[in-house]
Amino acid sequence: MDRYYDPEQPQRSLPVRLAAELTEQFNAERERWVLWLPVVLAIGVAIFFWLPAEPPLWLAPLWLALGLALMGLGRRRPGLLLLGIVATTMAAGFGAAVLRCHQVAAPVIERRLGPVNLSGRVVEVEPRDRSIRLTIAEPEIDRLAAAETPAKVRVVVRGSATAVRPSDWIHTLAILLPPPPPAAPGAFDFARQAYFRGLGAVGFTVAETRVVAAPAGREGGFLTSVAALRHTVVERVGRVLEGRSGAIAAALMTGHRGAIGETELAAMRDAGLAHLLAISGLHVGLIAAVIFFALRALLATSVWLTLRQPIKKWAALATICGAFAYLMMAGATVPTQRAFLMTALVLTAVLLDRLAFSMGLVAWAATIILLFSPEALLGASFQMSFAAVVALIATYEIGRQGLLERRGRRRGWRWPLIYLGGIALTTLVAGLATAPFALISFNRMVSYGLVANLAAVPLMALWIMPLVVAAYALMPLGLEALALRPMGLGIEAVLRVAETVASWPGAVSLWPALPPLSLALIAGGGVWLCLWQRRWRYFGVLPLLAGLALVFVVRPPDVLIDGRGTLMAVQDGSGRLMMSRKNPGFGGQIWLRRAGSQAGPPWPRRGASSSDGRLSCDRLGCLYRARGQVVALVRDARALVEDCRRATVVLSTVPVRRACPSAGTLVDRFDLWRQGTHALWLEPEGVRVKNVADERGLRPWVVRRRSKGSKSAQ
Repeated sequence: MDRYYDPEQPQRSLPVRLAAELTEQFNAERERWVLWLPVVLAIGVAIFFWLPAEPPLWLAPLWLALGLALMGLGRRRPGLLLLGIVATTMAAGFGAAVLRCHQVAAPVIERRLGPVNLSGRVVEVEPRDRSIRLTIAEPEIDRLAAAETPAKVRVVVRGSATAVRPSDWIHTLAILLPPPPPAAPGAFDFARQAYFRGLGAVGFTVAETRVVAAPAGREGGFLTSVAALRHTVVERVGRVLEGRSGAIAAALMTGHRGAIGETELAAMRDAGLAHLLAISGLHVGLIAAVIFFALRALLATSVWLTLRQPIKKWAALATICGAFAYLMMAGATVPTQRAFLMTALVLTAVLLDRLAFSMGLVAWAATIILLFSPEALLGASFQMSFAAVVALIATYEIGRQGLLERRGRRRGWRWPLIYLGGIALTTLVAGLATAPFALISFNRMVSYGLVANLAAVPLMALWIMPLVVAAYALMPLGLEALALRPMGLGIEAVLRVAETVASWPGAVSLWPALPPLSLALIAGGGVWLCLWQRRWRYFGVLPLLAGLALVFVVRPPDVLIDGRGTLMAVQDGSGRLMMSRKNPGFGGQIWLRRAGSQAGPPWPRRGASSSDGRLSCDRLGCLYRARGQVVALVRDARALVEDCRRATVVLSTVPVRRACPSAGTLVDRFDLWRQGTHALWLEPEGVRVKNVADERGLRPWVVRRRSKGSKSAQ
C-alpha cells in the first residue's frame, strides 16, 4: 500500500520514527545476531582489563546470575530476553578473564636479584642477532624460597650457550629483574604479557652457561620435545642458508624471529610487509592450501579413488593434521593458534559440505579464543588479523553474487590478471581495515603497502611457502637443501622489494599515540559496518571517523622523565623530542614513537638549546620554559635552593626534603621510584601529570612498591 498523508493521523516525533526504523532494521537482520556474540564477549573482557583494581571473585558469578535471571523473566518479553542474553554473554567474557588471570597466577620477583645461581630446564632457545635467549622452566634460584620462585625465567646469553638445546638442564650465574613496566603511561605493558605467559623474571647471564644432569623426575615432556625439534630445524636451515635469508627462512619455518637483523625488520616494516615475517593467518593458510591441493591432485591421479571416494574430504582432513603440525613447529603462539583455529574451521566446513568462508566461522573462532585466551584481545595481532578477515568476508558478501555470475565466463588467459586483481583487492581491503589498529599500536602508517604487497605476496604464496612445505618433507631424507636454496632466492627477492619501497620518499608517516577511546570507537564502528548487511550498517562510519579524528586533537606530552631519573625528554618548538642522552635506549625509542616524532636537536650540556632556547642547562640541572610554565629538571640537590623559588614544576632525580613554595607540581626521586615514568602536559592554567603506576592500577601483574601521588608543594 502506498503511503499517504492523513491530516487526522497524529504525526510521530522524529525520535519515535527513528527508533521504529532502527527496530525494523534490527529485526530484519535476526540471522546476523549470533555474529555479535564475540563482540559482546570482548566487551566483558575489556571491562576486566580496564578496571583499576582486581575485581572480587564473586562479581562474575553475580553478574552471570543476573543475566540468567533477566533471560528467565524475558521469556515472553523479547526486549528483556535480549537484554538478558547480552548481560549473560558479557558476564561470560568477564568471568573468562577472571578465571584465566587466576589460572596463570605465578610468583613474580619484586626487585633486582643477582648475581644469583640459576638452574632449570630449558624449554625454548631463541637465536638472536648477537646472543641467544633462553626460557627456563622449573627454575631454582638462590635467595628465593620455592613459594617465591617464578614458574618461568627468561635470560639472554651472549655467545656462550651455543650448545644449549631445549630439554637441557642448565646452570649459570645471572642477574634477574622483574618484567619491565611500560616505558610511558599508556604504552604497551610487557609485564602484563609476561604474567599471562608465566614469566616471573627476565635478565641476563654473567658467567658461563653449563649443561648439567637433570634432577630425577624433572625431564621434559611433549612440548619440550617439540621445542627441541624446532631448534634442530633452525640449525639445519642455518647450515644451508646463512645471513639474512637463513634467518628469515628459519622464522618462516619455526617462528623464531630473533636472528633477523634490525635493518631487514625496518625495511619490511616500512614497506608494509612486516606481516610476512610473523606467522599468522597468511602463512597457515598458505601451508594449508599447498597441502590440500597437492594431496587432492595426488589422489585425483587414481580414477578409482576419484569416482568412489570423497578425496576432497580426505585432503581436508590430512590438511588439518598438517596445519596442526605447522602450528606446533611455529611455537603455538596465540596468533598462530588463532590462525590454525580459523583454518581448521574452514576445513571442517569442507568436511561437512558447508560454506567454507563465512562470517559465522570467524565469529566462532573469535569466541573460542576469547573464552580460552581472553588476554589476546589486548594484542595488536588479534585486533589486526580479525579486522582484516572480517573486512574481507564482508567485502566478499557484497560482491559474492557478481563473482558467481562471472565464474563461468572466465578464460585461461585472464587468470593471471584475476589473481593480481585479487591480491590488489585483498591488500587494499585488509590494509584499510588494519591501518587504524596499526596507527594505534605502532603510531605509524605506510604509504606504499599496496605496491609492495602486489610484488611480494605472489612470491610468498607461489614460491616461498610451497618450498617451506617441501623443505619439511625433505628434511627426514637429509635433502632439505634442494628446497632451502631456491627458497633463499625468493626471500632475497622479497627483501629487495622491501628495501626498494621503504627507500621511497614518504614511505612512512609517524603519528602521536591515540587514547583508548579511539580504539573503542574504531573497533565498534568497524564491526557495525561489517556485521550488518542492510543500509543502517553505514552508521558505523560515524564512530570510525570519530575515532580517527582524535589523532588531530591528541597532543604528546611536553615533558617525560623515566622511573630511574636517568632519561628525560622535552618538546622543542617544532614538536620534536630532545633527549637527555645520546643513546636513549629502548625506552627513549618508545617515547619517540608514541610522540610521532623524530629525535630533536641535542640536549645542551651548558647554555640554551640551539633550536628555540626553551631548554637551558648547567651542571646542576636544566630549566624548561613552555606555555607559561617553568619546569626545573634537577640533577643535584644544590639546585633546589633556587629552583624552588621560581619553577612552577619541579622534577627532581634526587629526594626533595625541603619545601618548594613556587612549585605547584613536585615529583622527586621517591615518586619516580614508586610510580615509574611521568608524563607532563603544560598549559597556561596548569599542569596535567600522568604516571605509569596510576595508569596500570592494582593488578596481579603490577609490582607495586607503594602508592602515593605526586606531591604538591605547600
